[in-house]
Amino acid sequence: METIESKYIDVTILEPRMKHPAIFKVFDELNGGECLVIHNDHDPKPVYYQLRGERGNIFKWEYLEEGPESWEVKITKNETSIKDETLGQIAVNDLRKAEIFKKYGLDFCCGGKKTVKQACEAKGIDVAKVEQELLQADKNPVTRPLPYNDWPLDFLADYIVNTHHTYIRKLLPEIKVYATKVAQVHGAQHSELLQILQLIGRMSDELMPHMIKEEKVLFPYIKELVVAKNKGASVNQASFNSVTNPINIMEADHAIVGEDMEEINTLSNNYQIPSDACASYSLLYRMLKDFEEDLHIHIHLENNILFPKAVELEKQLN
Repeated sequence: METIESKYIDVTILEPRMKHPAIFKVFDELNGGECLVIHNDHDPKPVYYQLRGERGNIFKWEYLEEGPESWEVKITKNETSIKDETLGQIAVNDLRKAEIFKKYGLDFCCGGKKTVKQACEAKGIDVAKVEQELLQADKNPVTRPLPYNDWPLDFLADYIVNTHHTYIRKLLPEIKVYATKVAQVHGAQHSELLQILQLIGRMSDELMPHMIKEEKVLFPYIKELVVAKNKGASVNQASFNSVTNPINIMEADHAIVGEDMEEINTLSNNYQIPSDACASYSLLYRMLKDFEEDLHIHIHLENNILFPKAVELEKQLN
């Protein structure tokens, strides 16, 4: 007897180690709008969490039967709407697609409000090729990403501070030291190093007070919103009137830093180490590449997840 027929899986007749792989195989082969049905002898809720963690928010979960001896669940893959979604929305639902944006130099954090078509046209990139790779990514095996979009806002804010703010405070001063040293030694032969040093200094001047404003003003207010929601209470009006006001300022800061980082990437030819580079030169470029990757995720979490949800939460409480 065939185990899988017409997108229906009776997992009770499968070996335990084969259950989840079988479900994932059929799900990955679904087109948008298609579904599969799981039959099991207990609630298959662990499959929901694994699918959500590894594939993102791209499906609908519907119980057809709920015990006590038999469970059936219909899993429907969402219709794809890449043409209408912004880069930020796509990355929120499935962060692995951010790798495709990085590949083509498409900014999904500061420039996350553009559609794929708009971003590709601005860069002179074949939009059809990018869209095809995005669709193909749904069927590619992946490691489990962190479920940022499912986290409470207070937890996400703390995560940003403890992970990304801490990283910037530790690494950026080191980058400035190496950038100064390398520019002094190699600046005559590689004038771009002098520009990179200037841009690093400007980013530092922008990011350090920026993080303090988030930690002392914006993030505490977002936490107040979460507490108010959990208690069913109202929230005291902040001195800045609405959360959209500091968010607009933070997003403007992000745009400035993002532009500086993009210019560094361009000046360094995507961190290509020249043949005459010393160890410090090579280390500087590796540090800058790591810093850029962290910054993209950092700004993505704020611009595309934390900030929009904070605005929506404030509206709900008012």
